[in-house]
Amino acid sequence: MSEIQILTVANEEAEIRLDRWFKRHFPTIGHGLLEKWLRAGNVRVDGKRAKSNQRLEAGQSIRIPPLPEGPAPLREAKPAEVDEKIARMLRDCVLYMDDDVIALNKPPGLAVQGGTGMSDQHLDAWLDALRFDGERPKLVHRLDKDTSGVLLLGRTAGAASKLAAAFKSRAARKCYWALVAGVPKHPQGRIDAPLAKLPGRAGEKVGVDEEDGKHAVTYYRIVDATLKRTAWLEMEPRTGRTHQLRVHCVLLGTPILGDGKYGGKEALIEGTGVSRKLHLHARAVRMPHPRSGKVLEISAPLPPHIKASFDFFGFNESDSGRPFVAFDED
Repeated sequence: MSEIQILTVANEEAEIRLDRWFKRHFPTIGHGLLEKWLRAGNVRVDGKRAKSNQRLEAGQSIRIPPLPEGPAPLREAKPAEVDEKIARMLRDCVLYMDDDVIALNKPPGLAVQGGTGMSDQHLDAWLDALRFDGERPKLVHRLDKDTSGVLLLGRTAGAASKLAAAFKSRAARKCYWALVAGVPKHPQGRIDAPLAKLPGRAGEKVGVDEEDGKHAVTYYRIVDATLKRTAWLEMEPRTGRTHQLRVHCVLLGTPILGDGKYGGKEALIEGTGVSRKLHLHARAVRMPHPRSGKVLEISAPLPPHIKASFDFFGFNESDSGRPFVAFDED
């Protein structure tokens, strides 16, 4: 555990809610833990008890209790009975496995975790199918339900903790491929736009919020394009915000094909036979191995609907070269 800290609210942080201030300074501290600290009086503003929605003033002092050591893996779901057909499907998704790590090529449409009002039809509830005579594996990061590609699991609690820590730092790098509607103006670049959850009944949807949004940076380059109709982008997010790549592609003026949630009708190419599914694929992950420390790099082949679109537009997968090379000097 760390020591007690006393931090001062900066001038530019005036009028920010206390819970949002915490998200800026301590992104690994969940809202539930913050509320627990507030109820116990462990977090104080100018020496007084506070509430999460309290608006802060410049110069106020905030007492921070000792922080938990290290980031924890994602919360495990209650195991569910796994149908043998589902178990075979999950085992067929395994790209790589050793004593510490399992890498899956997650198919589009498979939810990684459940949510409010959702059933137990998701990967987290079915992880017993990937036990392979060891511990029940643990999730260490997420992919959106409709995003395909590399998803890593920790086979032991220790490996999961180290993998989760790598994903929360820049030790882990992620390369994504996307087909987008239109062609970005510049062949490559950097998108830096803070993101926050949208208010109202938008569901899990985010947008740009210059005041209270979380720092979000994405590097991209155009691998190939068909006139001004469609482009194949390679992207590396340097932060891991919800729906970051989907929102940042919209900011480029080129929504990801099939992303009606953020791109609306512009994300659909009518009359071409191109799938209306989301064309976003987690192509590769590179990170230190949790036991040896050696570089572990895993790539995932495209799912059928994106492969069919590559063929339709005449894109050649070999044109991309090795993942991450284009961004190594950024």
